[in-house]
Amino acid sequence: MSRPHVAALGGGTGLSSLLRGLKAHDLDISAIVGVADDGGSSGRLRRELGILPPGDIRNVLVALAEDESLMGRLFQYRFADGDLSGHPFGNLILAALSQVTGSFDEAVREASRVLNVKGRVIPGALEHVRLWAEREDGSEACGETRIASGTGACRRVWLDPEPAAHPEAIAAVADADLVLLGPGSLFTSVLPHLAVAEIAGAVRTAPGLRVYVCNVMTQPGETDGMDAATHLDRVLEMAPGGVDVGV
Repeated sequence: MSRPHVAALGGGTGLSSLLRGLKAHDLDISAIVGVADDGGSSGRLRRELGILPPGDIRNVLVALAEDESLMGRLFQYRFADGDLSGHPFGNLILAALSQVTGSFDEAVREASRVLNVKGRVIPGALEHVRLWAEREDGSEACGETRIASGTGACRRVWLDPEPAAHPEAIAAVADADLVLLGPGSLFTSVLPHLAVAEIAGAVRTAPGLRVYVCNVMTQPGETDGMDAATHLDRVLEMAPGGVDVGV
């Protein structure tokens, strides 16, 4: 009997926490990670080397590693001084692997082998994008960092340009027995996946159980004053009929 297949979509922190729990069970896990991060080390490497932002991918790789001891600590080690200040070692590894292999996608696969990852880590897209948000007051913000550090709740998000979805991400959602959206920042981690039309379509038509995992509290600059029902409404606006259960 095959193991249940779980496809989890999110960003770095919330998704990583979820995956640490999931990997303790006998599951076939596909982690689909957003690629719109533009802050910190990821933003610097994105601007300077032209690679996709590695930070959220790194966090998810470590979360799914069979053994998070030495290699996990090494990937998460953050330089404190000099030109490398602020860069986690794992981000630099992914950047180097991208250049050695010629592909960010292949870099993720190689890093997965190094860390003996339980499951698959899949970038949601393989194109450079910018995340835009419109707030409830009608103002707009560009970039994940500016959105998250702004004031007032967001109303909607979109990607510029709208990328093609990674084919493996679409296949994972279509094949999954359980599709998990969240937990994580609603407008900068969860909804950006649904801003990719092919992923939103895959979620809407997925035969597996589709679960939205709501955060336990609001997030300043994104969901100020929003209750759980409004969180779910925002998800369903981007993927109508795409949630069976909200928790």
